[in-house]
Amino acid sequence: MELTKIHSFYKFSLDSFIIVVKRAIDIVAEAMNPKKKVADDEEKPEDGEDKPAEAVESGEDEEAGEMTPRTLQKRVNALTESITYQGFNYTRRGTLEKHKLIIATMLTFKIMTRHKLIKQDEVDALIRKEVATDPPHQEESLKFIPESAWAAVKGLESTKVFEHLLTNMQSEALQWRKWYSDQEPEIVELPRAMKDL
Repeated sequence: MELTKIHSFYKFSLDSFIIVVKRAIDIVAEAMNPKKKVADDEEKPEDGEDKPAEAVESGEDEEAGEMTPRTLQKRVNALTESITYQGFNYTRRGTLEKHKLIIATMLTFKIMTRHKLIKQDEVDALIRKEVATDPPHQEESLKFIPESAWAAVKGLESTKVFEHLLTNMQSEALQWRKWYSDQEPEIVELPRAMKDL
């Protein structure tokens, strides 16, 4: 994530990132191989010496040989999730309270884009606020939207999800006015044409 876009003091060292990644890998290793740790403890010699290097290497080869494509995919997904979560937790502890929601939103957009739940151009439209250079005349029924925001409403139409936004707003002007003037529009149902959004 580009945390320096939020503020220049959000810079983390590579050494600290490596520690966070190693911690995330250890968590996944313990979760996926709980018996291996117990077995390793039982196999240690009585006199306190470590196992010979050949025994350690052969154990790793057996584990690598047993991994099926499904197991590998499961492990990669678990590692990705663990590293993401541990990285977020580490970053969250070092951020100001007013920036935590922004960082959580940025991370959510990245994850959703990676899993193809939303498209990158939709994220860009929300973040960059594309403004139309020559917005159409604002109808009288839509005058509740400030003139300064009207160009941004038209700019949203460049995204596939909102391609008929102005037409929908004009046909359902009363519903849009009610939604717009509500105290908490984020929890109120959108007008009929956009309610599946």
